Amino acid sequence: MVPIADLHGKTVLLTGASKGIGAATVAVLGAAGARVVAHYGGDRAGAEAATAGIPDDRKLLVGTDLGDLAAVEALWDAAEAWHGRVDVLVNNAAIMDFTGGVDAPLAHWDAVWDQALMVNVQAPARLMRRAVRHFLDTGGGSIVTMSSWAAQRGVTNPATMAYGASKAAVRAATQSIARAYAKNGILAYVIAPGVVRTRLSEQFAATQGGEAQISANLASGEWVSPAELGRLVAFLASGAVPQLSGATLDVNGASYIR
Repeated sequence: MVPIADLHGKTVLLTGASKGIGAATVAVLGAAGARVVAHYGGDRAGAEAATAGIPDDRKLLVGTDLGDLAAVEALWDAAEAWHGRVDVLVNNAAIMDFTGGVDAPLAHWDAVWDQALMVNVQAPARLMRRAVRHFLDTGGGSIVTMSSWAAQRGVTNPATMAYGASKAAVRAATQSIARAYAKNGILAYVIAPGVVRTRLSEQFAATQGGEAQISANLASGEWVSPAELGRLVAFLASGAVPQLSGATLDVNGASYIR
């Protein structure tokens, strides 16, 4: 793997490292020389596989339930304690429930929204709060938030509207941090992928007539590679483009252009 950036000496906390975008990204970050705190939910084996190419002294695996805000605080504590500082936070982990449509019973509708807002908004917001407080003390740092094109255009499947709304909320929070703390050397970026080659997207495709149907509606005819997103994260984490702070970077093969 050819590194896209030099991250030697940087400590990066990445959530959702066990599969999909997170697994590809943690491998890229490790290849770029970063010390990586790889968060996972219940899939430690997935996190171990994703970080297999990173030397033991440059990786720390931490299992955390992002539905537990006390555990989220403990995740940051563990990351900061490892080498005394965190330089980059990558908010990647998210959930998408396909059963939250308007025809669902009210109790289930509420449960889907509660879980989406907890895991996709409140947990990353807690981590961003800790990151900003830490960066103010250390002289700066970077936040990269994995949002979605659903945050701009809405979702195709209305049963997943809680997911789309949550991705819009975490995008707005990241942008607010970018505006408020730019003068303090705190950089914050939003990545908004389209259809990415992940388990979640494959599940989504199954609800919309299959993969061929989804691909036919894409300008490039191709899904986004998780590794491509990983390379973008590493580039942003390097600090090479500070004036890009606050931007939302669309990665969808020209299928959605604003």
